[in-house]
Amino acid sequence: MNKYFITATDTDAGKTLVATAITAGFVANNNKVAVFKPVSAGCELIDGNLVNQDAKLLQGQSNCQQSIQNINPIAFAEPIAPHIAAFKANSAIQTDLISAYFNDVMQINADVIITEGAGGWRLPLGNGDFLSDFVKQQQLDVILVVGMKLGCLNHAILTYESILNDGVNVVGWVANHPVHMQYLEENIELLQSTFKAPLLGRLGFISDIEQAINSIDLELL
Repeated sequence: MNKYFITATDTDAGKTLVATAITAGFVANNNKVAVFKPVSAGCELIDGNLVNQDAKLLQGQSNCQQSIQNINPIAFAEPIAPHIAAFKANSAIQTDLISAYFNDVMQINADVIITEGAGGWRLPLGNGDFLSDFVKQQQLDVILVVGMKLGCLNHAILTYESILNDGVNVVGWVANHPVHMQYLEENIELLQSTFKAPLLGRLGFISDIEQAINSIDLELL
């Protein structure tokens, strides 16, 4: 079972686009692929359940017939930091709880599990826990999405170093550049020379999921 965790340099850096594209790519290669979005904040109430759009998109590309609750067990309505949402709801998000939900997903016995994080690598859960603690606990392979924009080099390098310092393996990274960036090539070249992990793909002005799938080379994993 291959288990990947998709993280990014920031919120709105392209995690969901990359996670759904990688999921769809593995499915197209005849793999049984399960998905997991442990924590979300910003959900719509549908039939009595809180439904996060990112989790719904992951569900649409996977092929394990998972319920939305199995994919996204910890969900909050308000689009705010999850630890604040949990505090307002008089609840707590703990690393062991997330791992317990992840174990439920592993019972599916998929060939691949794609887990999408929230925010960046060091997302606070509250009570001194971080989402990265779950990744360390499960020893998931990490794919880093870099939102290519002015200032991204510092964010990307610090995130990469933090992941490695946590003892977790970075197996690849993706450059996401949906808007024009000056000296894009030079910035990508700098990150390629800094990261030991391979560049899996470049996502530019993507119009549909098929284009995103074709822009990521899963064979590098």
